[in-house]
Amino acid sequence: METLGIGLHFEDATLGRKFKTIGRTVTEPDIVNFINCTGMTEVLFTNLEFLKNESDIKGRLAPGALVFCFAEGLLVQATMQHTGFAFLHMDFNIKGPVVAGDTIHVECEVIEARRSKNRPGRGLVRTRNVVRRQDGSVVLEYTPLRMMKARSNG
Repeated sequence: METLGIGLHFEDATLGRKFKTIGRTVTEPDIVNFINCTGMTEVLFTNLEFLKNESDIKGRLAPGALVFCFAEGLLVQATMQHTGFAFLHMDFNIKGPVVAGDTIHVECEVIEARRSKNRPGRGLVRTRNVVRRQDGSVVLEYTPLRMMKARSNG
Protein backbone atom coordinates (compact mmCIF):
# COMPACT_ATOMS: atom_id res chain seq x y z
CA MET A 1 0.00 0.00 0.00
CA GLU A 2 1.34 3.46 -0.90
CA THR A 3 2.15 5.87 1.91
CA LEU A 4 1.09 9.44 1.19
CA GLY A 5 3.18 12.32 2.50
CA ILE A 6 6.63 10.88 1.80
CA GLY A 7 8.93 13.41 0.19
CA LEU A 8 10.54 13.59 -3.19
CA HIS A 9 13.46 11.30 -3.91
CA PHE A 10 16.60 12.46 -5.72
CA GLU A 11 15.26 11.01 -8.98
CA ASP A 12 12.12 13.19 -8.66
CA ALA A 13 14.23 16.37 -8.47
CA THR A 14 14.93 16.69 -12.17
CA LEU A 15 16.71 19.78 -13.44
CA GLY A 16 14.18 22.51 -14.21
CA ARG A 17 11.33 20.96 -12.22
CA LYS A 18 9.10 23.67 -10.72
CA PHE A 19 6.39 23.56 -8.08
CA LYS A 20 4.89 25.72 -5.36
CA THR A 21 3.72 25.07 -1.84
CA ILE A 22 0.42 25.84 -0.23
CA GLY A 23 0.17 29.19 1.55
CA ARG A 24 0.52 30.06 5.20
CA THR A 25 -0.67 33.22 6.90
CA VAL A 26 1.79 34.80 9.33
CA THR A 27 -0.02 35.87 12.49
CA GLU A 28 0.89 38.29 15.26
CA PRO A 29 1.18 35.42 17.80
CA ASP A 30 3.59 33.67 15.37
CA ILE A 31 5.80 36.76 15.36
CA VAL A 32 5.63 37.36 19.13
CA ASN A 33 6.38 33.71 19.92
CA PHE A 34 9.30 33.62 17.47
CA ILE A 35 10.97 36.79 18.74
CA ASN A 36 10.57 35.68 22.35
CA CYS A 37 11.85 32.17 21.62
CA THR A 38 14.91 33.42 19.71
CA GLY A 39 15.67 36.54 21.71
CA MET A 40 15.27 38.80 18.66
CA THR A 41 13.93 41.60 20.82
CA GLU A 42 14.96 44.35 18.40
CA VAL A 43 12.64 47.39 18.36
CA LEU A 44 11.62 46.57 14.77
CA PHE A 45 9.88 43.50 16.18
CA THR A 46 8.82 44.64 19.66
CA ASN A 47 7.94 48.33 19.55
CA LEU A 48 4.79 49.24 17.60
CA GLU A 49 5.26 52.96 18.32
CA PHE A 50 8.70 52.83 16.71
CA LEU A 51 7.20 51.10 13.67
CA LYS A 52 4.39 53.64 13.47
CA ASN A 53 6.49 56.76 13.93
CA GLU A 54 10.04 56.01 12.75
CA SER A 55 10.10 52.98 10.48
CA ASP A 56 9.32 52.86 6.76
CA ILE A 57 7.58 49.54 7.43
CA LYS A 58 4.11 49.76 8.95
CA GLY A 59 2.49 46.87 10.78
CA ARG A 60 3.78 44.05 12.99
CA LEU A 61 6.99 43.09 11.19
CA ALA A 62 8.08 39.45 10.94
CA PRO A 63 11.82 38.74 11.16
CA GLY A 64 13.32 37.39 7.93
CA ALA A 65 14.45 34.36 9.91
CA LEU A 66 10.82 33.58 10.77
CA VAL A 67 9.80 33.84 7.12
CA PHE A 68 12.66 31.50 6.19
CA CYS A 69 11.60 29.00 8.88
CA PHE A 70 7.99 29.05 7.68
CA ALA A 71 9.15 28.58 4.07
CA GLU A 72 11.23 25.58 5.11
CA GLY A 73 8.27 24.18 7.04
CA LEU A 74 6.06 24.44 3.96
CA LEU A 75 8.71 22.65 1.89
CA VAL A 76 9.38 19.94 4.47
CA GLN A 77 5.66 19.10 4.60
CA ALA A 78 5.50 18.81 0.83
CA THR A 79 8.85 17.41 -0.29
CA MET A 80 11.23 16.06 2.36
CA GLN A 81 9.52 13.59 4.69
CA HIS A 82 11.81 10.52 4.94
CA THR A 83 13.92 11.71 1.97
CA GLY A 84 15.63 14.94 3.04
CA PHE A 85 18.88 13.99 4.81
CA ALA A 86 20.94 17.17 5.15
CA PHE A 87 20.83 20.90 4.57
CA LEU A 88 24.36 21.71 3.38
CA HIS A 89 24.53 25.31 2.14
CA MET A 90 22.54 28.29 0.90
CA ASP A 91 22.68 31.80 -0.46
CA PHE A 92 19.99 33.99 1.15
CA ASN A 93 18.50 37.37 0.22
CA ILE A 94 15.65 39.26 1.87
CA LYS A 95 13.76 41.24 -0.78
CA GLY A 96 10.86 42.76 1.15
CA PRO A 97 8.95 42.82 4.44
CA VAL A 98 6.34 40.42 5.77
CA VAL A 99 3.88 41.69 8.36
CA ALA A 100 1.20 40.00 10.44
CA GLY A 101 -1.68 39.06 8.17
CA ASP A 102 0.46 38.38 5.09
CA THR A 103 0.12 34.95 3.48
CA ILE A 104 3.28 33.46 2.03
CA HIS A 105 4.03 30.52 -0.24
CA VAL A 106 7.23 29.13 -1.79
CA GLU A 107 7.92 28.72 -5.49
CA CYS A 108 10.69 26.19 -6.02
CA GLU A 109 12.83 25.31 -9.07
CA VAL A 110 15.50 22.60 -9.22
CA ILE A 111 18.67 24.29 -10.52
CA GLU A 112 21.22 21.54 -9.76
CA ALA A 113 20.91 17.78 -9.28
CA ARG A 114 23.78 15.31 -9.11
CA ARG A 115 24.63 12.02 -7.46
CA SER A 116 26.73 12.17 -4.31
CA LYS A 117 30.29 10.98 -4.97
CA ASN A 118 30.82 9.86 -1.39
CA ARG A 119 27.42 8.59 -0.32
CA PRO A 120 25.75 5.80 -2.36
CA GLY A 121 21.99 6.12 -2.50
CA ARG A 122 22.16 9.89 -2.09
CA GLY A 123 21.92 12.87 -4.38
CA LEU A 124 22.69 16.56 -4.02
CA VAL A 125 19.93 18.94 -5.07
CA ARG A 126 20.02 22.73 -5.17
CA THR A 127 16.81 24.67 -5.62
CA ARG A 128 15.95 28.31 -6.13
CA ASN A 129 13.26 29.08 -3.59
CA VAL A 130 11.27 32.27 -4.03
CA VAL A 131 8.94 33.23 -1.18
CA ARG A 132 6.02 35.43 -2.25
CA ARG A 133 3.29 37.30 -0.41
CA GLN A 134 -0.37 37.13 -1.38
CA ASP A 135 0.07 40.08 -3.79
CA GLY A 136 2.80 38.21 -5.69
CA SER A 137 5.67 40.35 -4.41
CA VAL A 138 8.93 38.56 -3.62
CA VAL A 139 9.98 38.75 0.04
CA LEU A 140 12.80 36.23 0.19
CA GLU A 141 15.01 34.22 -2.18
CA TYR A 142 17.36 31.43 -1.21
CA THR A 143 19.18 28.55 -2.91
CA PRO A 144 19.62 25.62 -0.54
CA LEU A 145 21.81 22.63 -1.35
CA ARG A 146 20.40 19.48 0.22
CA MET A 147 21.36 15.84 0.40
CA MET A 148 18.40 13.69 -0.59
CA LYS A 149 17.67 10.00 -0.52
CA ALA A 150 17.75 8.23 -3.89
CA ARG A 151 15.69 5.21 -4.83
CA SER A 152 18.83 3.42 -6.05
CA ASN A 153 22.60 3.54 -5.61
CA GLY A 154 23.38 4.22 -9.23
